Amino acid sequence: MWHEGRKPPRSNVVGMNAQLPRNQLGLRTGLTVSTIGTGLWSVAGSEWGPADDRDSLAAIEASLESGVDFFDTADVYAGGHSEELLGRAMKGRRERFVVATKIGWIDFDGEAGRSQYDTVSKLVAGVESSLRRLGTDYIDVIQCHIYFTEPNTPVFIEGFRKLKEDGKVRAWGISTGELEPLRAFNADGDCDVLQIDYSILNRMPEAEILPYCRETGIGVIVRGGLAMGLLADKYDAAATFPDNDFRHNWIDDPEQNQQFLQDLDTVASLRSVVPADQTMAQFALRFVASHPAVSTAIPGARNARQARSNAAAASLPRLSSEELGEIDRLVAPGGGRKIWPA
Repeated sequence: MWHEGRKPPRSNVVGMNAQLPRNQLGLRTGLTVSTIGTGLWSVAGSEWGPADDRDSLAAIEASLESGVDFFDTADVYAGGHSEELLGRAMKGRRERFVVATKIGWIDFDGEAGRSQYDTVSKLVAGVESSLRRLGTDYIDVIQCHIYFTEPNTPVFIEGFRKLKEDGKVRAWGISTGELEPLRAFNADGDCDVLQIDYSILNRMPEAEILPYCRETGIGVIVRGGLAMGLLADKYDAAATFPDNDFRHNWIDDPEQNQQFLQDLDTVASLRSVVPADQTMAQFALRFVASHPAVSTAIPGARNARQARSNAAAASLPRLSSEELGEIDRLVAPGGGRKIWPA
């Protein structure tokens, strides 16, 4: 178990995985993390269509070999299976991983609009379940997965503080795209991190949320940097998705399909901006990593090849003013749309 005031179980500084650039994760966590991390939502049993555990484990291994040390999951991803896979990958080498997970959606009462965590003891027990699945006695970053304020929001804050005091977590925060719940979590100035959807297609966080994080020292973890695959430039108007992939609504729902086609037009316009020696996905990750408020981006990787390609983006230079200007012409600063509603 890690405790404040005691040396952490790894020397979390440049050198462990020195081939990738690293950033401080905010001003209060004491953590430095690889500029590019890996998100672990799209494992077998999730809402991303068919997947294979061997490919997911290979993606984690390739990420680690490429210098990535930051891995993000959640208790609800594939019913806890994502956490279990990460635990398998960490076995015997926990010190090489900075682990982030999230809690909140399991048994959420949609009619009442509230989580099950109405006491600190329930929240602590929920996090301890994640600890068991992960096979570790501490979590580096715990986050509230519910992106809006609800009756039990104060319980999350109090519970996270207790978990940090007890050495079971090192840092805490919230995953949201809204400023109001972030302000609620940071009312006393001790919220450590924010996870947020941010990409070339969704520049809305630039207006208020990212400046707020810079001003208050909150570390920013970016999800959705590839816009659910749109900025990997692998879809066209004839794209299809399996029924167990939530993106099938991009095709089946008329309103979402119209937006999907508009996004494809924007992606097509970006092709002339992307340097010849980079994929569009790498260019999109460069965009995210270039914002001064961002500590790390966590694109998903369904196999080792994708993981290596994502990690390679970390070693590329930040966007030039000319490249940013071209992006501004296509999607205005602070503009775009939320790709994922949270």
